[in-house]
Amino acid sequence: MNRRSIYALDFDGVICDSAIETGISGWKAATQIWPDMPAEMPDHTLLDQFRCVRPLLETGYEAILIIRLLYLGESVMAIMDDYAQKMHASLADTKLDVKSLKQLFGTTRDQWIEADIDDWLQMNPLFPGIAEKLQHLDKQGPWYIVTTKQERFVKKILATHHLNLSDERIFGLERTMNKADMLINIMTKHPDDQLILVEDRLPTLIDVANNAKLAAVKLFLATWGYNTDSEKQALGAGPIKLLALEDFLVCR
Repeated sequence: MNRRSIYALDFDGVICDSAIETGISGWKAATQIWPDMPAEMPDHTLLDQFRCVRPLLETGYEAILIIRLLYLGESVMAIMDDYAQKMHASLADTKLDVKSLKQLFGTTRDQWIEADIDDWLQMNPLFPGIAEKLQHLDKQGPWYIVTTKQERFVKKILATHHLNLSDERIFGLERTMNKADMLINIMTKHPDDQLILVEDRLPTLIDVANNAKLAAVKLFLATWGYNTDSEKQALGAGPIKLLALEDFLVCR
């Protein structure tokens, strides 16, 4: 009997090109912490710089800290060369904890959505061809989303493209699980099928590759997402393979 392919897809950077919306949400939230920041972003080149740093972002609230550093004149290179320390220092400057920043980031998005949902959705386009690919996957069988994004935001964006996933097929921030545990959960639902993870963050893929319980999962780095040239070049003959958008769109 042929094994079915069950896809587990990251959302931001694989399905949705959310860098602009994430950067703007980070700015809007940052203005509520630091009164020296104007309500409107004074220079939209900051968004171009944010997109360059975006590959290092793991959870949305970090956008607040990144955009603050860029506003203060930190260069893209300086932030990327010392990301963990820069984030730690910027977090300390907020006088808030991570839980509070996550809440602020989510609330800021909610306020934007309430004020102008069409504008918010426009800043969250799907990558070219992705909507059609997901509609095709729907006909083949179940597929899942594994993400650090809040599930309600995922559902709003997908619904715009006539994609309506049931709650049990979206593993988001609310699950308080890392992606390895999300994948283990999915595997228990489909013990006889081939699980395929498509993810744009190399550190996440490495964590999964190092988990013995997930040895059977096929791992792909989405080259169209938020990763760097050096990360792509670093992959050798290991279990993680590069996947281009055009190849993902045609694969079965």
